[in-house]
Amino acid sequence: MTGVEGDGGVEAVEGAGLLQGGRERRVRTGGVDLCVVELGDPAAPTVVLVHGYPDSKEVWSQVAARLADRFHVVLYDVRGHGASTAPEPLRGGFTLEKLTDDFLAVVAAVSPDRPVHLVGHDWGSVQSWEFVTVERTEGRIASFTSMSGPSLDHFGHWIDRRVKRPTPRRVGQLLGQGAKSWYVYALHTPVLPELAWRGPLGKRWPGLLERFERVPGDGYPTASLPDDAANGAWLYRDNVRRRLLHPRPDAYAHAPVQLITPLGDAFLSERLYDDLERWAPQLTRRTLPAKHWIPRSRPEQLTAWITEFVTGVEGGRPRAGATGRYAERFGGQLVLVTGAGSGIGRATAHAFAEAGARVVAVDRDAESAARTAEMARLIGAPDAWAETVDVSDEQAMEKLAEKVDSAYGVVDVLVNNAGTGLAGSFFATTPEDWRKVLDVNLWGVIHGCRLFGRRMAERGQGGHIVNIASAAAFQPSKVLPAYSTTKAAVLMLSECLRAELAGQGIGVTAICPGFVNTNITATARFAGAGPEEEKRRRKRSARLYGWRNYPPEKVADAILRAVARNDAVVPVTPEARGARALSRLMPGALRAVARLQPPL
Repeated sequence: MTGVEGDGGVEAVEGAGLLQGGRERRVRTGGVDLCVVELGDPAAPTVVLVHGYPDSKEVWSQVAARLADRFHVVLYDVRGHGASTAPEPLRGGFTLEKLTDDFLAVVAAVSPDRPVHLVGHDWGSVQSWEFVTVERTEGRIASFTSMSGPSLDHFGHWIDRRVKRPTPRRVGQLLGQGAKSWYVYALHTPVLPELAWRGPLGKRWPGLLERFERVPGDGYPTASLPDDAANGAWLYRDNVRRRLLHPRPDAYAHAPVQLITPLGDAFLSERLYDDLERWAPQLTRRTLPAKHWIPRSRPEQLTAWITEFVTGVEGGRPRAGATGRYAERFGGQLVLVTGAGSGIGRATAHAFAEAGARVVAVDRDAESAARTAEMARLIGAPDAWAETVDVSDEQAMEKLAEKVDSAYGVVDVLVNNAGTGLAGSFFATTPEDWRKVLDVNLWGVIHGCRLFGRRMAERGQGGHIVNIASAAAFQPSKVLPAYSTTKAAVLMLSECLRAELAGQGIGVTAICPGFVNTNITATARFAGAGPEEEKRRRKRSARLYGWRNYPPEKVADAILRAVARNDAVVPVTPEARGARALSRLMPGALRAVARLQPPL
């Protein structure tokens, strides 16, 4: 590595390793030399990424590479970490005040004339909360994106309120977070953390991350990990006890804040942020079904959210993304909906788009899928794509799964909605009729669950599968034997998958609508009926569904609510809920109703 002396104590160097192509420099401040790497166009808005514990700047390499297409990206090793030097002595060398000095020195070197957009993870977020709430940084920070690291001042006030006004719920929150914070107590013990990190723990840490956090082993963590972790213990010792006991009363953010909360975080409860609007008036909330190390496990998602937020602030719109009811839960997530060209599928794709999700609209009708995707973008989806496939075609579905994975990423929410209707008595239903309805209604769901669900499981960061069944799954009918059989199979498949995938953080929901006003009646087939009779029955069925007039948008809302709550089985319409209740309490009554001749 070669370098040249720069102005103002800055040395320009060429970077290597996980941050290939970066421009590396040294910034001298407070008795330490900080290693700073820059990527992207220096004329673009500057985004500063601050790493956590026990990390180095390389934790951001995947996010940084993606952001560099749009922004001037700056990363630096916190003092005592990576290629930055450590203070002497270590005790007292890691206070939030000194970390703020370091940040201001870096910003002065990389963006002297424009405020920067700050992004922090873990302890990078903890110290960044200090940066964005102290008076001397006002005007230097344009926005702040926080993930997996609360302000110690806010945390101190959170504890104080619960201690002074205890309720069963508040006491439970205190005990819950206390259990999650076990490592904080361990890091306050003398000498032992340093011995562990420079001994067996440091050697095993990469394997532990890969096993429990599903962080890919791609050169991260770097070889400096044992020393980084040993030095970084002083972040806790120099700050935690002091700030929690005496939190600042004026810790108000002077820039817009985006909070990204991974719901599977093993170290921090999402309840820590319940009162955050008090401290951050310009707050945008995001939640992510993932574990703690999201800069490594979910770089695509973070890049999308950071880009959207920074672009919004630069454009004078400090609140990022969609503002729908479920925007916090689904904003930026990748959602794939089959049968999205019309009816429940289209309404569901648009509902997720309104919540700010990225949408893949799949339908065998290319024009209908394209219209759904186009409207999704207008409604609020950051991106929406149309894909054409017949869900009953196994090879076509495999190609679709490969394309989606390589082009858009791993699906966060899968909605297996595509279906076809078939009415007629059992003996009027031919083997060919059975094959067609089974191929779409059951095999289409199996293909979706197998191909997209497997990728969710391999990623190891959770997800959700929604299978559209029907009230017919638990309501027998003498004129819907084939259709009801497929939907009952979808319901049982969903229940089995839910049990199998629960340990991997993947929810599975069966949605069971009743009579919904969609065009399924216009394409339904009637076994044993000639062309004219089939046409007459379709018109009559469509009229009956029209009189019922239950809109598909209500089913879509039920789907989003079910995913957010991780519900198992959701009967949607009143008649579906009634049939579900009768199937459990009075199955004989349902059998009696099944003998009646419906008005088709």
